Amino acid sequence: SLSLSLSLSPSPPPLSLSPPEMEGEVEVVTPCPTESHGLQGTIKGHDLFGYVGIEAVLDQMRRKTMKAGFEFNIMVVGQSGLGKSTLVNTLFKSKVSRKSCSPNYEEKISKTVKLQSVSHVIEEKGVKMKLTVIDTPGFGDQINNENCWEPIVSYVNEQYERYLKEELYVNRKPRIPDTRVHCCVYFLPATGHWLRPIDVEFMKRLGKIVSIVPIIAKADTLTMEERQEFKQRIRQDLNANGIRVYPQTEYDEDPEDRILNDKIRENIPFAVVGTDKEHQVNGNKVLGRKTKWGIIEVENVAHCEFTNLRDLLIRSHLQDLKDVTHNIHYETFRVRRLNESNLTVHGLEEQRYMEREKQRGRVRDGEGKSEGWRGGE
Repeated sequence: SLSLSLSLSPSPPPLSLSPPEMEGEVEVVTPCPTESHGLQGTIKGHDLFGYVGIEAVLDQMRRKTMKAGFEFNIMVVGQSGLGKSTLVNTLFKSKVSRKSCSPNYEEKISKTVKLQSVSHVIEEKGVKMKLTVIDTPGFGDQINNENCWEPIVSYVNEQYERYLKEELYVNRKPRIPDTRVHCCVYFLPATGHWLRPIDVEFMKRLGKIVSIVPIIAKADTLTMEERQEFKQRIRQDLNANGIRVYPQTEYDEDPEDRILNDKIRENIPFAVVGTDKEHQVNGNKVLGRKTKWGIIEVENVAHCEFTNLRDLLIRSHLQDLKDVTHNIHYETFRVRRLNESNLTVHGLEEQRYMEREKQRGRVRDGEGKSEGWRGGE
């Protein structure tokens, strides 16, 4: 595994053991009977006799996460030449794409869709993340792209099946390896028109089993006016075709989440530019693409929406993407598979029962014929 160093926001201050000052009004809730025939109430503020230290659990959780690390699996889908590898490298500010990690990598168009993955362990400020990038070479590159999404659907479901089998073992592992796809970034070519049939069909099917984040690749090929018009057309197409992209409205947990997610939904699809090259701008090194008209700064919101995508995938919604994968998509798959297993078991039992009944009927018929034959004799 590759250990890489990145920079994020500073870590929170160490836990203070002194009792904090409790400000604000005291909320007193009258205890009420619960279904378990007990009493339940809320104790806040000065109702406490002193400092308890409940908040220390956050520091405990943080230390445990830092020690164990976590997984994040991201899939990138789009036709060749849209800058998938470059964008992934830009997101994590390191050479993490399959193309960048293969010394003898040769760019060629695959005749079929073949999924390939590469994993790295990225460590930053003591926090370890096992990042897996799944690439889909060959997608959308053929003259006939019919059913080119089927290998991708199969791959996503196979990871759910693998996780389910691990869960059903009598002696389970203390920590089940998580290879499930937490996010699928779908690259749309900057045509300036509407969604293509392949885009609609892919997102329709994949949106039911994985969180999809559509983006406009190489957005610097469009003017600002063309970009806004294209984004509006794409949103219209998504609504007209009932395509579900992340974050979905029904998964908003509270009004605060809804306000944040509404801002994200207003900007989807993100118009992004990717590069791993640095240039000098006003004495500062910035990631950007140099043209004869100037430098397109990747992390400048006035130039593109790369920072919106990065914040969504890493800084604000990474854990939510994992939660939606586990609680929504995987749970839907798990319930369906267990129901299918139960139906199979019941069907086999019913079939065996019918066979036993037939055997008994044959024996009775045979006995009756035998007695009748003897009587006639």
